Amino acid sequence: MDKVKLIVAGCGHRGDHYARLATKDARVEIVGVAEPREFHRSKIAAEHSVPGENVFADWRQMAQRAKFADAVIIATQDCDHVEPAVAFADKKYAMLLEKPMAPSVEGCRTIVEAAIRNEILFGVCHVLRYTDFTTRLKSMIDAGAIGDVVSLQRLEPVGYWHQAHSFVRGNWRNEAESSFMLLAKSCHDLDWIRYIMGAKCQKVSSFGSLYHFRKEQKPEGAADSCLDCAVEPDCPYSAKRLYLGRVERGETGWPVSVLAGEVTEETITEALRTGPYGRCVYECDNDVVDNQVVNMQFEGGKTASFVMTAFTPMDPNGGRRTRVFGTRGMLEGDSTNLTYHNFVTNEVETIDTSLDAQGEDLGAHGGGDGRLIQHFVEAVATNDQSRILSGPTETLESHLMVFAAEKARLEGSVVSIDI
Repeated sequence: MDKVKLIVAGCGHRGDHYARLATKDARVEIVGVAEPREFHRSKIAAEHSVPGENVFADWRQMAQRAKFADAVIIATQDCDHVEPAVAFADKKYAMLLEKPMAPSVEGCRTIVEAAIRNEILFGVCHVLRYTDFTTRLKSMIDAGAIGDVVSLQRLEPVGYWHQAHSFVRGNWRNEAESSFMLLAKSCHDLDWIRYIMGAKCQKVSSFGSLYHFRKEQKPEGAADSCLDCAVEPDCPYSAKRLYLGRVERGETGWPVSVLAGEVTEETITEALRTGPYGRCVYECDNDVVDNQVVNMQFEGGKTASFVMTAFTPMDPNGGRRTRVFGTRGMLEGDSTNLTYHNFVTNEVETIDTSLDAQGEDLGAHGGGDGRLIQHFVEAVATNDQSRILSGPTETLESHLMVFAAEKARLEGSVVSIDI
């Protein structure tokens, strides 16, 4: 295929980001976009020279058209994935769907059934499978470097201000409006664990809570808005510091770009005054957890544990911490550097996996964003599903792990997973 024509449904941060990464490949052309917000819709359409007749305010208008591209990237809000995914699958578009697939088991199954029924190329944006760190770690495990994998530890350090931005003030703060925290933020961590373990997960248990971002934790004398608060200078979650501080330093990308189409001190101040991002973190309508642990049992008696917590520094490269314990060695890393402990020779080797990128600009999540898009474009260009590491069946299995873990947390029980 000489050209790969893509359309994008949902032109927020992720849709815009994926479109830009895709067009780094000279074969790719963005030929259609759909986005309800006029500024973002016009911005991405202009950047990619999308013809006016292919620019839509609603993805439904785009889906009603006769098929006019090879593939679609769906990056609408989590609760708005099922309907467009089924509609574009029925049109036979190859599909890349932002994670999570859907906020319910039924929704996930519906999407997977549509993808399989229509025999389309299908992938979910589990970007952590695609990082150079993961590629190197997985290849060493598959080559037998640490013998049989017995257990695994994984830490997701969400980052204190990321939690405040996205999961206290932002779009993913309230389960009824988006999804529960483990699904919204950590579904690709459990997916990654399943990928590395190389076995089916059989049982899970989980504990977690909304510990800090509650009215009961509000400091004495704090106001409802950071712009009017006497306590704000001493608050780690100050919206003035998080957003206006970045504007002062000339930083206009995420997270500041979420607040206003055109980023200036005036527009951001107005957004803090009138929108959700200036609210005191102790006076929001958030209900998702800020800390959670998940324990997993896999086939053959293998085990894994996962910790998600808001109360960490914010690592710009994703910063997940991992240890994989095997019968002949151990691997541990921080999503960039990988340390190999060889039990036979007692030697320790440290590998900088960032060198594998050879200067490529691969976007966020430790380069996983860029590698994901490279794999998807190549899959479409060659009609090869094997290029996609997170197809429908694998993704359904790991999503069911997430739903089972949340059920276990709510019930205080051990939950078996029924694929």
